[in-house]
Amino acid sequence: MTPQLDVDACRRQFPGLARQVNGRPAAFLDGPGGSQVPRSVIDAVADCLAHRNANEGGAFATSREVGELVDAARGAVADLLGAADPAGVVFGSNMTTLTFALSRALAKTWRPGDEVVVTRLDHDANVTPWVRAAEDAGAAVQFLDVDPADCTLRLDLLPDLLNDRTKLVAVGLASNAVGTVNPVREVVAAARRVGALVFVDAVHAVPHRPVDVAALGADFLASSPYKFFGPHAGVLWGRRDLLERLPAYKVRPAPDSGPGRWMTGTPSFEAIAGTHAAVDYLAGLGAGADRRAALAAGYEAIRAHETELAAQFLDGLARLPVWRVWGISDPARIGDRVPTFGLTHRTRPAAEVASLLGVQGLFVWSGNFYAQGLVERLVLAPAGMLRVGFLHYNTADEVARTLDALAAVGD
Repeated sequence: MTPQLDVDACRRQFPGLARQVNGRPAAFLDGPGGSQVPRSVIDAVADCLAHRNANEGGAFATSREVGELVDAARGAVADLLGAADPAGVVFGSNMTTLTFALSRALAKTWRPGDEVVVTRLDHDANVTPWVRAAEDAGAAVQFLDVDPADCTLRLDLLPDLLNDRTKLVAVGLASNAVGTVNPVREVVAAARRVGALVFVDAVHAVPHRPVDVAALGADFLASSPYKFFGPHAGVLWGRRDLLERLPAYKVRPAPDSGPGRWMTGTPSFEAIAGTHAAVDYLAGLGAGADRRAALAAGYEAIRAHETELAAQFLDGLARLPVWRVWGISDPARIGDRVPTFGLTHRTRPAAEVASLLGVQGLFVWSGNFYAQGLVERLVLAPAGMLRVGFLHYNTADEVARTLDALAAVGD
């Protein structure tokens, strides 16, 4: 039986959800840009600053405690991502910065004539770092196209882009603009056949779906705690042998082995503490013999609830012909997407509608959301789309309220 999510109990843990706008409750539909955080995360950040505000590596109590904090957080993130080795977990300021650092290191191993593959569906943080790295190395970049009809990757074209010169394939697990969940295992299998490494952007997937790096077969995977109910930070997991072997750009006193060689400067220990708390919050939504099992149960409950919200939203949009849904809209394929929706109105610009909804307390985004390649491919630049994103703390009432507001926009 699928665990039942107690949405009211979840919402009580998020102080930010109590906000009102013009006398109406705010509906936080901006999760794709950053989630709200539970009280446990806020308390963990504050506790670190209040009681363990030191750098690690010293021979005194607070420094030792910070080191223990980082180790414990690595273990929590490893459980979140299904990684057997916590030493493969690297913390940084954000996913983009970590990806640029890794791309620069990988580029040192590439030669003129080598190739990398990126997609037109991804957030630009999983595109431009690889394009720039390829330029530095004299390598070529191949772009995997999308099907504009449903915003899915054209996997039928992937074999033609891969060859023995392909060094890396970069792909997202879920689209931050239109919600498509990509068949990453198939991409990894294709890349393996030509000996290429695979980098997975899981930023938009982790708030919605369980991640298992072992099952995916990825070599690297990145995520952002502030998208999964934690503080502003970035997380990179990599195969330990690769992290040890690659030429990390670091200052000379930094460690020569272990994840510390990729943490180029003093990290935000308070953010690392908050990241640990965010993982434990997700685990607390389920139950199991250990944290990994509890996370699996929690995600099962999240997925069931979010699927109901997505089905309700798609059903309502089907009654509003002035709105177009970009991406998967067939209810029978709802399992192939997360509840993030890119919309366009027949006549009204997305930014104008976002402002109209904002004064009603409906927090949505407009633009390209850094999925610039997708917006250009859909010929929606520069206006972009209206993005409505639901998370597990959103409610059926908020979905209905959003649909009413979209209907009121008119022709």
